[in-house]
Amino acid sequence: MDSYKISNIYYRIDKKIRYSHWNKFLSNNKNNNVLIKILPQTFEKYNLESLSLNGDEVRLFRYHSEVMLVNNDWSNVWIMAPVRVSDIDTFLIQIFHTHAVRNHMIQVHSSLIEYKNSGIMFLGPSGIGKTTQAELWHQYLDALIINGDMVFMEDKGDEFIGWGTPWHGSSPYCENTSVPVKALVVLKQGQENRIRKLEGFEKVSEVSNNIIYPMWIEDGMDLCLETLDHLLTHVPVYELVNKADEDSVLMVKQVVFDEKN
Repeated sequence: MDSYKISNIYYRIDKKIRYSHWNKFLSNNKNNNVLIKILPQTFEKYNLESLSLNGDEVRLFRYHSEVMLVNNDWSNVWIMAPVRVSDIDTFLIQIFHTHAVRNHMIQVHSSLIEYKNSGIMFLGPSGIGKTTQAELWHQYLDALIINGDMVFMEDKGDEFIGWGTPWHGSSPYCENTSVPVKALVVLKQGQENRIRKLEGFEKVSEVSNNIIYPMWIEDGMDLCLETLDHLLTHVPVYELVNKADEDSVLMVKQVVFDEKN
């Protein structure tokens, strides 16, 4: 049974995850916040799976042809023998998200880079250039790309920490590390480069549109909004209209780090 540590949450899974990037998150610690069992087919001839839950209160989830059952505090999870192994990745992030939001973490559709021990997150919908902007920072400033698409932010009271996780969408970037987040940058495409700081309702709207809310748990929305409110009062948010070039990188660097080019 393999153990994994993602942020401060421990998984134990009784089958080896068939994604090489999960190896970065392997842990020797045998503690676990959640124990995952991938069930064998009970009646393989008929392609049937069955499980006795010994009277535990459970919820059932289905994704495509895959089925998952969880107990009431999500500390035990049963995933029926998968037809498509890739589909259970959706369950794995759902499990992590459930525990993360209860630990003052929110999931942001963004990329995350580390530059001079500080993190910058680039927010926006698919195709807006989040991975491209991260790659530009790596190309011109040798920044580390921690994640290209899915970032979890943890509220530590006096700062917010951006965490790498095994999930990274279509981006290839995924590192098992974390960094204090210095700024959020909402990306827009344009024919020129310009940056401005967002305030008030505009800031709330732009950031909240990129938050993934765990609506499958009763208090998921409230927990997210509480953390989001604290985030918006502690971390500055900028809008960057950009041409995805070196000048856009230097513009953000000057504004966020108060550094001349």
